[in-house]
Amino acid sequence: MKHYFVSVFTALTLVVLASQAFAADRFADVNITTQQVAENVYMLRGAGGNIGVSSGADGTLIIDDQYAPLAGRIDAALKAPGGDRPRIVLNTHHHGDHIGSNAEFGRTGVIIAHDNVRARLLSREGLSASALPLVTYAESVTIHFNGDELLLIHLPQGHTDGDTMVWLKQANVLHMGDQLFNGAFPYIDIASGGSVDGYISNLRRVIRDMPSDITIIPGHGPLADSAAVARCLAVIEDTRRIVVAGLEAGKDDASIAADLGDYTSWSQGFVSVDRWIDILKTDAAQRGSLK
Repeated sequence: MKHYFVSVFTALTLVVLASQAFAADRFADVNITTQQVAENVYMLRGAGGNIGVSSGADGTLIIDDQYAPLAGRIDAALKAPGGDRPRIVLNTHHHGDHIGSNAEFGRTGVIIAHDNVRARLLSREGLSASALPLVTYAESVTIHFNGDELLLIHLPQGHTDGDTMVWLKQANVLHMGDQLFNGAFPYIDIASGGSVDGYISNLRRVIRDMPSDITIIPGHGPLADSAAVARCLAVIEDTRRIVVAGLEAGKDDASIAADLGDYTSWSQGFVSVDRWIDILKTDAAQRGSLK
């Protein structure tokens, strides 16, 4: 019996060690790449949400900061084009693939986000105080930095209930956070206050209010433009119509997926066709739109 418990303990220890090694190895091969978007404005890609960067005489400002294990590599990537450690960190929302390095960069920089982002982060156990936004806002706030005017605009009930898009006016660049998955089905976090109607409304707002020639940094995917936003809007509206019609006809998920046809090519990464159908089903049930 003694040998049995020793064996069980050893097995459990190996499982824990293996899981820790997997967590570390998950980011082992991640490289942070830098793409210039405009003068003094860059996009960093690695693992998680795309990072926007303003680098100039006032210092460095970043929009989102991916996962915690990547903080050192992000820091090195910021310094490569002559930047430095961020003075300001803007969070587009509260998901971990966008705010994971808050704790590190928040030690020396000021984190700014929507009111609901701080509220949601306060509910997380074990989160470092340095990871919390020090400045929050309700509707909009303007930051004057590196000769540009950055307007933070709340996008209500879209991806979450605390989304921010950041408009760098002089650079003519817009960071949309996860209000845009360029070329892919979006993840709409209904449990965190997101909704399909809100997501659609926010995309329409971008098309209506932003300059038609603006360059867009999406939450995920390559650089985008206004046409990419319009395509995303059309896909969401059309696939929702197909899914709701299928549900009303009593079809199962497999049949509905077949009805989506070429739209299945928008299944990428975290949001598969099945997950997108599930999001649309959950949203339709909450709205009471099914007959």
